[in-house]
Amino acid sequence: MSTAMDTESTYSGYSHYSGHSKKAHRQGSRDRHKSPRSKDGSRSEKSVTIQTPPAEPLLGNDASRAEEGQDDNWGETTTAITGTSEHSISQEDIARISKDLEDSVGLDCKRYLGLTVAAVLGLLVFLTPIAFILLPQILWRDDLEPCGTVCEGLFISVAFKLLILLIGTWALFFRPPKADIPRVFVFRALLLVLIFLFVFSYWLFYGVRILDSKDTNYQGIVQYAVSLVDALLFIHYLAIVLLELRQLQPMFTVKVVRSTDGESRYYSLGHLSIQRAALVVLENYYRDFTVYNPALLTASKSRAAKHMAGLKVYNVDGPGNNASGQSRAMIAAAARRRDSSHNELYYEEADHERRVKKRRARLVVAVEEAFTHIKRLQAEEQQKAPGEMMDPREAAQAIFPSMARALQKYLRTTRQQQYHSMESILQHLSFCITNNMTPKAFLERYLNPGPTLQYDRDRWFSKQWTLVSEEAVTSGLQDGVVFVLKCLDFSLVVNVKKIPFIKLSEEFIDPKSHKFVLRLQSETSV
Repeated sequence: MSTAMDTESTYSGYSHYSGHSKKAHRQGSRDRHKSPRSKDGSRSEKSVTIQTPPAEPLLGNDASRAEEGQDDNWGETTTAITGTSEHSISQEDIARISKDLEDSVGLDCKRYLGLTVAAVLGLLVFLTPIAFILLPQILWRDDLEPCGTVCEGLFISVAFKLLILLIGTWALFFRPPKADIPRVFVFRALLLVLIFLFVFSYWLFYGVRILDSKDTNYQGIVQYAVSLVDALLFIHYLAIVLLELRQLQPMFTVKVVRSTDGESRYYSLGHLSIQRAALVVLENYYRDFTVYNPALLTASKSRAAKHMAGLKVYNVDGPGNNASGQSRAMIAAAARRRDSSHNELYYEEADHERRVKKRRARLVVAVEEAFTHIKRLQAEEQQKAPGEMMDPREAAQAIFPSMARALQKYLRTTRQQQYHSMESILQHLSFCITNNMTPKAFLERYLNPGPTLQYDRDRWFSKQWTLVSEEAVTSGLQDGVVFVLKCLDFSLVVNVKKIPFIKLSEEFIDPKSHKFVLRLQSETSV
């Protein structure tokens, strides 16, 4: 049966193609002589790449277009066994994949190089005070002056200060990276350079004034090491101010708009560079924005294409003949069809809302009946032996068929079927049974589309984002800066506005101004 249908569709497509082959050939020959123009070439932009933790790229619109043509009652009378390919690749995809691999290799090398340099410098910082104290004891121990209790107290001070510095460094710097930024973090690089110059200058002074002359004042040498540790603690305090505290005070308001459906959010940011602001925007995007659903855009695109098709006018008599009256009549007819498009849109949306409400009511009733059945099963299980009781997974599998049909139809009507697999629904149902949750709590995930974090991150998280900015990504945020975050299916347009300066004035109110006198008349009306 499927083979016959495929043959018939192939034959019809071939006959349609043969009727228009000459016209398509002429159109293709004209198109080959046209030189494509790029809109991006009109102005210079800087494009860099931000990579988030590894995950699969967002799915395209192919699955949603395949589901669009199916009827809601497809499961009642149709049985189909098909073999489909989930992945397709073209020459452009191969070029993009090779470019992504090259970029990822470069970013990995840069990240590991930065971590190696920071680790070596940190090890040098912690070993330097200890080396200052131990080298005189190893090289000219017999010539040193006795230090006594003072040096022992300084030893304890150095030990505890190094311990505090070690804990602070671990808490501030040794954190797993959340993303790979395209450019170096300026303040962190400045701190590394400052620490290197500081330790190098101490080693230079130590080699010239102590090692060459073999200074015998051991107490002064220990105090020199203590001063180094104190200076390192102050540098760590400076790192906390630059890396953590400086960005806490809100200075800018950013508006983030998703390019496909226009969903927007507002966020307040402090003094950040453009690339770090992009990271904050992406973190908030996965939490606050509803998951991107390309299936919701297919209906509007098909309707717009149908209306644009009604505006085409063909002059069959050729350009030299006088057919202006016929052309005007066709334009007027197309305008009338365009004017009635709002009625079509109104009735389409009204019909869709009616269907959604109908499916939703059926789903709510089916889920409530299923949870009522769970309560009956729990009451029966309490009377059985402990070995015969079902676990939450088995209970979920037992009641899932009673609600599966209503849930499937609702997800198809709202075009959410690609986000929820049967395994994820069973896991969520067993979770609700384990925690004794109500039917409304179970349905919350399906009735209201949630953020991207709610769904399978390996499937719906974008692997790579591209930051496009006319300004340098290491420069700070300024009023009026606009940058774009692009992924495979859509982009986020970020507009930066500075929070205005607010001037408050005080107005004094005299407490006596609130007092009043109530005078009552002695005579009253009877």
